Amino acid sequence: MSAIGSQLLETPERRALRQAVGDLGRRYGSAYYLAKARAGEPADELWAEAGKAGYLGVNLPAEYGGGGGGITDLAIVLEELGTAGCPLLLLIVSPAICGTVIARFGTEEQKRCWLPGLADGSRRMAFGITEPDAGSNAHRISTVARRDGEDWLLTGRKVFVSGIDHSDAVLFVARTEAADTAGGRRLKPCLFVVPRDTPGFEFRPIPMELVAPEKQFQVFLDDVRLPADALVGDEDAGLLQLFAGLNPERILTAAFSLGLARQALGKAVEYAKTRTVWSTPIGAHQGLAHPLAQCAVEIELARLMTQKAGLLYDAGEDAAAGEAANMAKYAAGEAAARTVDQAVQTLGGNGLTQEYGLGALLAATRVGRVAPVSREMVLNYVAQHTLGLPRSY
Repeated sequence: MSAIGSQLLETPERRALRQAVGDLGRRYGSAYYLAKARAGEPADELWAEAGKAGYLGVNLPAEYGGGGGGITDLAIVLEELGTAGCPLLLLIVSPAICGTVIARFGTEEQKRCWLPGLADGSRRMAFGITEPDAGSNAHRISTVARRDGEDWLLTGRKVFVSGIDHSDAVLFVARTEAADTAGGRRLKPCLFVVPRDTPGFEFRPIPMELVAPEKQFQVFLDDVRLPADALVGDEDAGLLQLFAGLNPERILTAAFSLGLARQALGKAVEYAKTRTVWSTPIGAHQGLAHPLAQCAVEIELARLMTQKAGLLYDAGEDAAAGEAANMAKYAAGEAAARTVDQAVQTLGGNGLTQEYGLGALLAATRVGRVAPVSREMVLNYVAQHTLGLPRSY
């Protein structure tokens, strides 16, 4: 078999992982997930069982309690849970972003402290990067960490931080002052682990229309005092460490969108097979059959791009993985939005009832189009870095 063919075909281990995670997700299903979300409760039972089975930490190093796999494997976990009706948003954050950054750049003490708990689900970590005045421009992040003796003082504000209320800590992106080659000072992005109960750390929920167990929060950091070992990685590494977490975030967001799309397509196809108007099932009519078929094609193309992005990242090809991760996030987000919209249209009025759960997916699919980077910024990236066109912003 060619090298390309061997990568396109999933290994028996990954096929078994898909099956096992899918089986777990189907035992809970969308009824469980939506009931938790509407009650404002976390999906703790599913999270705990997934952690105990080793699925949450499948990408983390085996010596710290993980499965020794990669982002490709974790993307499978999220996609299959989403397909089964349980798209756990915190999977993108806790093991994918935070776990990856700590595994790659953390000290031995940080790895021993955090990775086993992130792997088995007994500990969770949120991620804070977005700011009210920065938007998509990460270079405008204004949260600042400054030295105070051996300690750090962290000051700033963050928004849209997922799941703080059920996390043990947050991995925050801040800027530190560093000397530049001209002898001046400039600000570099750095990463800090901040336990949730640290004095000066305040968080408030943001009312959202999104139906999800994970709430969104705004955060206020007022001279939060941190020990020296709160810093993850090298103070002068700059964007390298940040994108070690942001590329997995894009790949896992693609997997999140794919799970939503496959869930919606499955419900629409089943309905189109059984719903009879006049003399034939509605799925026999090309006006419905063709749009659903088109959705299936777009989902499969997005899955292939997501698989490529994961494989490149796991192979250490960071530059190529960045391009592929952006493309995968874009493709999966678009496929999910179109598929859910078509699924609702296929079911007609039933598509907006709680019985079928498709209405809740309408808002959820926007996640993959606006976060962690908007579709427009992905197109800017592709235009500039892939096509070589002049920078537009």
